Amino acid sequence: MTPHADTALMFVALAAYAISALALLAYFFTRNDALRAFGVPLAAIGCVAQFAQLVVRFETTGVWPLLNLYGSLSLFAAMGVLIFIILAIRYDLWFAGGFVVGIAALFLAYGTTWNEGTMPAVPSLQSYWIKIHIPLVVSSYAAFLVAFVISGIYLAKTYVKRTEATSAWLDALPSLPQLDILTYRVVAIGLPLLTLGIITGAMWAREAWGAYWQWDPKETAALFSWIIYAIYMHLHTRSAWKGVNSAWISVVGFASIIFCYLGVNIWISGLHSYKM
Repeated sequence: MTPHADTALMFVALAAYAISALALLAYFFTRNDALRAFGVPLAAIGCVAQFAQLVVRFETTGVWPLLNLYGSLSLFAAMGVLIFIILAIRYDLWFAGGFVVGIAALFLAYGTTWNEGTMPAVPSLQSYWIKIHIPLVVSSYAAFLVAFVISGIYLAKTYVKRTEATSAWLDALPSLPQLDILTYRVVAIGLPLLTLGIITGAMWAREAWGAYWQWDPKETAALFSWIIYAIYMHLHTRSAWKGVNSAWISVVGFASIIFCYLGVNIWISGLHSYKM
């Protein structure tokens, strides 16, 4: 494999995601099964191309591909699509595909702006924990992306129904209680992943910096996100908090994830910062 294969696979993934997102968005509004049959394989092709890209990058450089934001966002997009496809097969979530794949494409495209080549890891990153911690954390972010999309659809359906407007595409969606429980099931996947990610991050920090927890901005933001989703899981057991309230907590939770993932890493100096 040549370095050009890395770039080629990235463009294949971007193109596949873009076309898939358009087809699945059209399916969302029309429920034309032909559009779903066209868009789903493209999403799968893009996902496979992304994982292949990560493998190629590792083989051609010998450097773990998740050391920088470019590689991390690549995994985030790929895992978002993969988790969506798995859950869609299990729970018939294809109606959300256009939004999930479209957001994944945007993050992947943004990730390419951080493609500054590969360099060997600094000493603190030269640990086996990097191959455990980062995939766990990024996979949790990807699960929360899917939960965010379903929550957004829930809220859209709720507020349109309150206007007493009729809409064929809204009526074709699962019922509000079904959307609510779907969000819960996805968060129930993301929260354990984030929990394991925080634990393994603490183990890595102890090895690299001598302490399990240092209240670094990234650690604090991750803990804040964990608390939001833990509150979501707890309150969802109470009837009064199911539905709209839970959906909004999911939306706020994902906003905190984006701040933790990009805001802290890019704009705030710390041990996890990508600022130069």
